[in-house]
Amino acid sequence: MIKNILLTVDLNDESSWKKALPAAVEYCQAFGSTLRVATVIPDFGLGAVGAHFPSDFAEKAVAKAKEDLQAFVGERVPSDVETRRSVGYGTVYEEILKIAKETGCDMIVIASNRPELKDYLLGPNAARVVRHAGCSVLVVRD
Repeated sequence: MIKNILLTVDLNDESSWKKALPAAVEYCQAFGSTLRVATVIPDFGLGAVGAHFPSDFAEKAVAKAKEDLQAFVGERVPSDVETRRSVGYGTVYEEILKIAKETGCDMIVIASNRPELKDYLLGPNAARVVRHAGCSVLVVRD
């Protein structure tokens, strides 16, 4: 039985949730599962790039993402679905796997776009999540 479903979203990219969110909600409603919606702020702190960001960038970015994720869930997830939220900061696929493990998810729902000529390949984050997840992964094509 699937009790905990993790849905990964990029709040700045509708294709990351447009089809994946309804699929995750449908599974939650069918199994009476809890939906954990997660987003990840990429870590740009390495090398020369990090010097261009203020020292408190990470804290502010995570705080803003928490606010935005709360609004996202409130607007788009039906009220009959029990929902939790998580915001990670770092390498996208590593944070997704970490959140899934720490929260005991039974399934990860992740979108994968169809990049130009590589129609049959998963995106790099989705592919890594599929390869390394300790639970089932549903990849939803946009």
